[in-house]
This record gives sequence, C-alpha cells and structure tokens, in this order.
Amino acid sequence: MKIPRPALAVGVVVALLGAGMIAHASTAEAFAATPKATVLNYLKSITGTSIVSGQHNKEPATSPGQYTQQVHDITGQWPGLWGGDMMFRSDDIANRQRVIDQAKTEWQNGSLVALTWHACSPTVGRTCEFDGGVKTGITAAQFQQIVTGGTALNTTWRSRMAEVVPYLKQLKDAGIPVLWRPFHEMNETWNWWGGRPGTNGGAKIYQQMKDYFDSQGLDNLIWVWNVQDNPAGGWSQYYPGSNYVDVVSLDAWYKNYPSTADYQQIQTIAAGKPIAIAEMGKLPNASLLTSQPRWAYFMIWSEQLRGNNTNAEIQAAYFHARVLNQGEVHF
Repeated sequence: MKIPRPALAVGVVVALLGAGMIAHASTAEAFAATPKATVLNYLKSITGTSIVSGQHNKEPATSPGQYTQQVHDITGQWPGLWGGDMMFRSDDIANRQRVIDQAKTEWQNGSLVALTWHACSPTVGRTCEFDGGVKTGITAAQFQQIVTGGTALNTTWRSRMAEVVPYLKQLKDAGIPVLWRPFHEMNETWNWWGGRPGTNGGAKIYQQMKDYFDSQGLDNLIWVWNVQDNPAGGWSQYYPGSNYVDVVSLDAWYKNYPSTADYQQIQTIAAGKPIAIAEMGKLPNASLLTSQPRWAYFMIWSEQLRGNNTNAEIQAAYFHARVLNQGEVHF
C-alpha cells in the first residue's frame, strides 16, 4: 500500500496537465524485504537504458524529507532514490532516528535508499560543526594513528563507527538495502579523510570500515565509492579494490556535468560495476542523458534543486523517458 504523502499543490497539477506531463506519473508499490544483490543487479540491468532520479536531504535531521518534498511540489513525482546523511552536529546526531525512519518510509513508498556520512574527525568531539570538524585538516601522522589498531585515535574512530551500527542494523532488519557512501570525495582535501592516495590512505580507512561493518552483520550495505570531478585526475589511486566496492560514483562540482573524459575514467575504474553521479547541482539534461547513458542514478544536492535549476529544467529531467522515478523502479 502506498504510504500517504502530502497532496500536490493544485497549481502544479494544472501546470503539468497543461504541459501533458502528468500522465507520466505512476502509482508506486511498497518494496518488500529485499537482499542487497537484488538492488545491485537492478542497477546493472538498467545500465545503458535508464537512470534513477535521486534527491539528497541534508540537515536538519528533523526534516529528512524536505527536499524530496520540493521535487514533488514542482513535478508531481517523487524521486526514485532518496538520499540522507548520518550527520555531525549535536542536534542532528540526536535525531538520527528521524533519518532512519524516513529511509524506512521512502522504501515503503517505492524508492531506493542512499546514505552518506559527514563524520566528525576523530581528533575532535563526537559531535562537531562542519567547519573545523568535518571540513578540517589533520596531519599524516594523525591519519595513520586513526587507521592503526590500538592507538587512541583508532579507538575513538571505532567508537564513532559503533554508534552508527544500530541505526544501519534497523534497515538491515527491515530488509532495506542501503547505497552506503562513506568517505566521499576521497580525492579532495576539504575533508579530514581526503587527499591521501595509495594503499595507506583513503582506501585503507574505507576498507577498514567495510571490514568492521561486515563483522557486525551489515550485509545490506551496497558499498558506494566516490570521488569528485577534480581535474587533477588520478582517481584510481584512491580506489580500495573491487572486493570493497559495489558502485563507483562521481560528484560533479567543478562543472555542471561530467566530461566525456570523466565518464570514461569512472567506467575504467568500475570495470563493469554500476556507475553513478552521487552529487550534482544541475539536473541532467537530454544531451547528458543521451551521451552518457551508463550512469545508473543521479543525486541532486539538497538546496541546489531550486537554487541551481528552474522549475522547467526540473520537470524536463523528471519526465525524460530515460529517468525512473518512484513507481517506475521495479526489481
């Protein structure tokens, strides 16, 4: 049964009817408990033909569906993929359960679920502000302590990961696979984990998290590895290995859309695994969807939805023949 949602504004319905667009809407069915492999195989199956629409929902954790609601207000559609965050500020961490509850609702409504985590550095408190806590620099020595068992910083980091496990386990117990994207933009230096190529860098902390979460029975996580479209390239230097990654993803921020070279570099690293645009500010246009058809999903970043796109651009993307919204994702 479809979980009730707020009604679409009358004016939007009239506009969409006038444009002949509302007929594209589909009635969504609740997803049953599903193994990770089913969702991963689905992403593989649509590669080259379709792309799932996605919308991220940033803080506050008390409003974990505010930006997906904006999509619906503009298009009459819900995204086929909901994105949330385990967050970092004290008030948001205190409301992590709201994020998990929203993830459950989105799945019940027929959308895929994605989570990322802007984690506080282990060198600061368990809660933090973005600047100085997530967006912060640490020394190479501090990073090596974080990834070395038995050190104080490693113990602190393991305790932070342990705090997240019960929330992710709720989704496992509900049969909900999660596109889990930790340590995103690993090739960037704004974050405490980034800008560290090689086997002892970002790849190592990613591997350690997967090993730890696997040991906790979190076999519902679809591991999404991520870099930003940094023109410096060399993204493969941050790759943790095919055994640790299910989906290879790119954040498009240096430019509106991935270049042809970006698209090719990601496919080379992926070596047949699904690829995705995990963050972008501009809705994909028809040219991108046609020229780069192998992206399995895209995710618009929160306030960029309205801040960087007109209503017409948002509607054009959500009603493009290749784009799959809630009600059009079928395993």
